Amino acid sequence: MNKEIIYTNEPMELGEVVEDFLPSPEKLMPKKSKVKVTLELNEETIRFFKAEAKKQQTSYQEIISVLVNQYAQKNKRHKFVGNVAIGCYHFTS
Repeated sequence: MNKEIIYTNEPMELGEVVEDFLPSPEKLMPKKSKVKVTLELNEETIRFFKAEAKKQQTSYQEIISVLVNQYAQKNKRHKFVGNVAIGCYHFTS
């Protein structure tokens, strides 16, 4: 059933050149502005995030960043000053 494929040098007239219409990779995934922070966590927590990062083939810092961002978005509330919404965060213990 396996047939050998024979390649030939066909003339280029068979196809047509298509203009590149895709945006650059930077525009496909724009980076959000980030602020560097120093955070102290216990060693067991860091070991956990490093192990998870290795499984996901990413950095442990990225996992922590996503986790904190998701937590903040979930707990974000808006309060109004006049008719302008101002974001604030509601934390429960």
